[in-house]
Order: sequence, then C-alpha cells, then structure tokens
Amino acid sequence: MAKASEVKSGNILRFNGELTQVEEFLHRTPGNLRAFYQARMRNIKTGKLVEYRFRTDEEVTICRVETSDYQYLYEDGDFLVVMDVTSFEQFNIPKTLFGESIKFLKEGMNVIISFESEEPIIAQMPQNVELEITYTEPAVKGDTSTSALKYATVETGVEIKVPMFINQGDKVKVDTRTGDYVERVK
Repeated sequence: MAKASEVKSGNILRFNGELTQVEEFLHRTPGNLRAFYQARMRNIKTGKLVEYRFRTDEEVTICRVETSDYQYLYEDGDFLVVMDVTSFEQFNIPKTLFGESIKFLKEGMNVIISFESEEPIIAQMPQNVELEITYTEPAVKGDTSTSALKYATVETGVEIKVPMFINQGDKVKVDTRTGDYVERVK
C-alpha cells in the first residue's frame, strides 16, 4: 500500500477491484479547504474513464507492472503466441488486448506487452509497420501526379488507401492506429 501522494501519471492502480491506468493526477488546494488529489484514470479492461478525488493520506494500491519487448510467433485460436526475446519463454496473449491494430500484425514482428503478476494487461503494436502491397490496380499514365487515392491490399489481407503511384510489390509504411498510408519504403 502507498499513499496517494506517491501516485504519478502512468501508474497502474488497483481501484475498486479493477486495474486502472492513471492518465492525469493533479494536486488541488482550494481556498481554505483541505488539499486533495484529483485523478483521471482509465479502466484497462473496459476503457471506461473514471474520475476520483483522493485524500492526501488515503492509501492506494500501486500495481507492479513489467513491460518488455516480445516477438509475435503465431496465432492460436483466441490467443497470440509471443516469445520473450531474451529468455525465449513463450506466452499466450488474448487477441482482444491488441484491439483494431491486430490486423496489421505479421509473424516475426516485435510487440510490447505489460504483465501484472503473470497476467497480460496491455499489448501495443509498433506505431508504424512496413508491409508489402499484394494487389492494387495499376496507375493510369498521367494520373500519378495528383493526390488521388486508390485501394490496395497489403500482405496481411487488409485493404488500405494508397496514392496512385504505388504498385503491386512495393513496400509501404502504415500507421497501425489509424490504418493510413504513411510513405513508400525504398
């Protein structure tokens, strides 16, 4: 147990039996009233935002979270099998932790996973990934100088919008959060 004054933004707390990540933690001293800490926290499992006022001497549970790099190996039902790159130990991670960005995941890619007492709680993809275009319509001559976009399928099977000058076999950088084309990779 720790005091509320020891909490910092980014900490993982066990709050009302649920794991929450502190997004904002402010110290307030309103006029002639007692000081308190205003916290805005996001529930890790549901994503719901929680606001709470802690007394300065209130006890809170700060969870010990270990974050490390892992390599994605293969899919196994509702789980993804990842390997610790230092100890070569393998773990099953629920697909739901990756959210929508899972569609850009390919074998051998590095991911970041956070564990709290042997339970995976947060999984993050790299911000940008390099993928090869497996199918797209060829560009019409003279149409490549405009900012028009066309659909293209990448090697993971996802369809994205790319500029007209991108051809089949090109490698492109894709933003995993939005699914947008970033740039062509040489």
